Amino acid sequence: MATVTSTEASRSAPATPDTPAWARWANDHRKWLFAAPAMAFVAVLIVFPLAWTGYLSLTDAEGSVRAESEFVGFQNYLDVLSDTDRFWPAVGRTAAFTVVALLFEVVLGMAVALLLWRPFRGQKWVRVAILMPLVATPVAVGMMWRLIFDPNIGMANQMLGWVGIGPQPWLAGQHTALPTTIFIDIWQWTPMVVLILLAGLTSLSDEPQEAARIDGASTWQRFRHVTLPLLMPTVIVAILLRGIDALKTFDILYATKGRGGGSFHEVETLNVYAYGLSFDYNEYGVSSTVLIIFFLIIIGSMWALTARRKEAQR
Repeated sequence: MATVTSTEASRSAPATPDTPAWARWANDHRKWLFAAPAMAFVAVLIVFPLAWTGYLSLTDAEGSVRAESEFVGFQNYLDVLSDTDRFWPAVGRTAAFTVVALLFEVVLGMAVALLLWRPFRGQKWVRVAILMPLVATPVAVGMMWRLIFDPNIGMANQMLGWVGIGPQPWLAGQHTALPTTIFIDIWQWTPMVVLILLAGLTSLSDEPQEAARIDGASTWQRFRHVTLPLLMPTVIVAILLRGIDALKTFDILYATKGRGGGSFHEVETLNVYAYGLSFDYNEYGVSSTVLIIFFLIIIGSMWALTARRKEAQR
């Protein structure tokens, strides 16, 4: 004789006529009621600020967010999108910073993850040493590298002098500041990519590798035709997480170059540009417009990478 648990009985038992109407409604919609607190939390912390920013982008708000402002429609968007002095160069720097940093972080992260994939003596200590950059905050990392790359007293130029190379401007140079900040970002966040890819590698089965080895495939052939295709969903996850984070980079840039991304805006990305419009010039309408455009760029990037991940999983 089959037994019925108390949970199954409670699910199958119909509501009695004495049950209040609100209780029956709550029972029928209990999955939404349980999710309601989390949905309200998301609405308050995400939807409201986003809606308020969208509203400010349609006004000429400046000086103070409480000051009277006029509705200007999409004029701010037209002005921003036609700004070839600050906006579009900031878009170019944001794209360059993200693409170059992400490319090096994924390639180096993959190489280090493959080295740590197989056990070896002292592996735990090596893993701890590799993850050290993640311990410090981006601001502390930026200040540390700012001292290292100081043109006068920095250790970087001293080390170059030991091998007969002249001092370099590093962060102080108009054309070297952006590559230097990209290097700092790579140094700090490559360990994060290593963690993600190493987790993906450890979850792979050894059978495809053994079969390829028996068939005479070389190490490169096994990586290209076996390991990489199986690991591709994890690689896309790493690109998605790190790419979105790189797009929003602010702390390192502001800690190393300060307001405006430097005297010549050499490292001014969209985040730094919007921050300057808000807190240096109090142009809240224009800065909100830049942030909304930036938000749409991020959403578009997430959608493209998510679609690519679904294709890789098929």
